[in-house]
Amino acid sequence: MSDSNDPVERAIEQWSRERPDLEGLDAMAIFARLSRLAALARPAVEAGIARYGLKPGEFDVLACLRRSGEPFELTPKALVEHLLLSSGAMTNRLDRLEAAGHIRRRPDPGDRRGVLVGLTSGGRELIDAAVEGHVANEVALLSVLDRDERAALDRVLGRLIEAFDND
Repeated sequence: MSDSNDPVERAIEQWSRERPDLEGLDAMAIFARLSRLAALARPAVEAGIARYGLKPGEFDVLACLRRSGEPFELTPKALVEHLLLSSGAMTNRLDRLEAAGHIRRRPDPGDRRGVLVGLTSGGRELIDAAVEGHVANEVALLSVLDRDERAALDRVLGRLIEAFDND
């Protein structure tokens, strides 16, 4: 048995020893590594966002509005669809962001019963700074990989996600 500090490698070695008949342990290792990576990276990503006084969900809403382009407004329904949230969860986020002065709600001139959610000038300044910091943080977290490795990983993960999305 290996004296590796890698718990995934240890688990795969143990399964190989105990169940040599199992095929596809490489797949088990990949999913275990993806889960472990997400768990290890999440606190660093969230800490980077927290430096701007935002929770990840709030960052997501502001980022969605910002990347939508001028006038940086969307309907709550569009936000729910883009961010894959329930309407209740979206309402809570919007309430917090509005109370903090980062967004505003106004009647939708194209729909008498509708509302548009938009960035305030302060919200736009905040998300612009937060996105810059977020990208820099993620680049630093991936600094162990060179540009070609990052591109290859992105392609492979994209193929996997596409396969799951098409099921």
